[in-house]
Amino acid sequence: MPILGEDEAEEFIMITRTVNVKFSKNLSASPVALLVQKASKFDSLIYIESGERKVNAKSIMGMMSITLDDGDELLIKCDGADEAGAIDTVEKFLTGVEA
Repeated sequence: MPILGEDEAEEFIMITRTVNVKFSKNLSASPVALLVQKASKFDSLIYIESGERKVNAKSIMGMMSITLDDGDELLIKCDGADEAGAIDTVEKFLTGVEA
């Protein structure tokens, strides 16, 4: 197994962000389905934590097992080559900045 240099190792550090859910009032489809679609566009691993539950944001069944109500506090975790874009996209969706 190759040893990564300091610069290379930093690329793969998991990013986490806490957000408060605020869905856009313009959503016509299920917020869970839309979130899964957005998350699935990225190669990175994306997890949503709500309370004691941690689910894969790309899994419709996993996402349906947690509640996503306005005001809920969630933890987003992303890990992979495109993690910065992934976490920004998920955060913007969950906070109502982008539908």
